[in-house]
This record gives sequence, structure tokens and C-alpha cells, in this order.
Amino acid sequence: MAKQNCWEYKKCGREPGGSRVGELGVCPSATEKRLTGTHGGVSAGRACWVVGGTFCGGKVQGSYAQKLANCMECAFYHSIRADEGQHFQPAPELLRRLR
Repeated sequence: MAKQNCWEYKKCGREPGGSRVGELGVCPSATEKRLTGTHGGVSAGRACWVVGGTFCGGKVQGSYAQKLANCMECAFYHSIRADEGQHFQPAPELLRRLR
């Protein structure tokens, strides 16, 4: 079974070609190629918490530092942690790949 990306899990419609792109734009996690393959996802679809500008909780989120608290409470984040277990890649490692 293929691993779900955040836009599939959240059904936000912000993936390229998604139903809400005209209204909200394409989500940066759906186009962040430097994280392709992370936790088995497409672009940053399974590492969205380290990408600024994602759309969560009904609004566009800011930088990693600004949105971290919200992401740590997100069911999708917790599902990735559980799915990946000891192979979960910590935020500092992912952020290094974004520099």
C-alpha cells in the first residue's frame, strides 16, 4: 500500500491540480523537491512540518519555528512518527536538507 502524503490525508486540495489550488495556491510541501522520498513521500508530503507556508487549521502557516507547536499536535505528524518508528527522520536533519 502506498504511503499517504499530507494533502491526501488532509484532503486540502492544494496539491498540483488539486480542487482548491485556484483559491489557495499550491502547497509548498507538494512542490518541495529537496525532501522527495522522505518517509516514502512525494516532495515534502511526509515531512510537511518542516516546510513553511503549508495550509493547516484553516489558514496558511508561517515558518517552521512559527508552526512547530501546531504540527506537533497534528494527527498526520503522529501517524508518520508511528509509521516510520526508528526510521523517522528528525526535524534538524530535514531542515539541513532545505538549506
